[in-house]
Amino acid sequence: MKSLTRMLKSLPMNYVVKPDAVAGLGHDTASPPPIGIGDVQGCCNALDRLLDKLGPTADTPLWFAGDLVNRGPASLAALRRIIGLGDRAVAVLGNHDLHLLAIAAGVHRPKRGDTLDDILAAPDAADLIDWLRHRPLAHYDGQRLLVHAGVLPQWDARVALELARGIEAQLQGDAWKAFLQSLWGNEPDTWCDMLQGEARSRVIVNAITRMRFCDAHGRMEFGASGAPNTAPTGFMPWFDVPQRRSADTLVVFGHWAALGLVVREDVIALDSGCVWGGKLSAVRLDADPRRRTVVQVDCGKQR
Repeated sequence: MKSLTRMLKSLPMNYVVKPDAVAGLGHDTASPPPIGIGDVQGCCNALDRLLDKLGPTADTPLWFAGDLVNRGPASLAALRRIIGLGDRAVAVLGNHDLHLLAIAAGVHRPKRGDTLDDILAAPDAADLIDWLRHRPLAHYDGQRLLVHAGVLPQWDARVALELARGIEAQLQGDAWKAFLQSLWGNEPDTWCDMLQGEARSRVIVNAITRMRFCDAHGRMEFGASGAPNTAPTGFMPWFDVPQRRSADTLVVFGHWAALGLVVREDVIALDSGCVWGGKLSAVRLDADPRRRTVVQVDCGKQR
């Protein structure tokens, strides 16, 4: 063991030790850090190429930042591919995933540009929908918090997780179709601990799956979806709000194609616009920021 320790200390600081390399020396190793993957949105070909390029070990967790389906050409294939990864795949719900659930529940009608018919017409559609509604809204491993869109400045990671769990329990319950009817709309746009019922649920879901901009008090703005420099007056990217309570946790998210890939010490934004002809991105979510390597594949315009 001492010789292994000396070998690792002698490596350059930016050298990434592959788990296989250490395992080959006959010693146990810690589980590899998860790999975060951006919004797939039904772009199964790009996902397959990205996974081939990554070549993750069998014990590497794969964290999907939501919006697994819709707008791309192969939503059914993408969903099956992710389900086929088994328990190693951690996929949080995005707004497009919730839209699919709402269509399946009879709450929404399909929109122009949706590419969800193949899922809804599949012989095992009920099983696919059941799998999707049992996905988390947020995932936290004690170091990293995964959500689709963002975290309100009043919430730390544990509060965000607790609030998400309440929504998940409703989506996974027998009355999930009725619950979905209450989730749509932009009001209220500000969190308050005293919120109850439908208003409380709506703020939680909107923050975690739709938010891009908010003001210093956490009031959300849903009309703007451009780059950070297009923020309406008084608003800013949610992760730039001063003294936000989740700043001590690495927050990993997608949703914001105009923002693009961002790798900071405190946040990692993964949506690099694959469905719009950009890239599908993956980032090794190492606790050490110096080891957060990026892998991307090009995507032809899918819309």
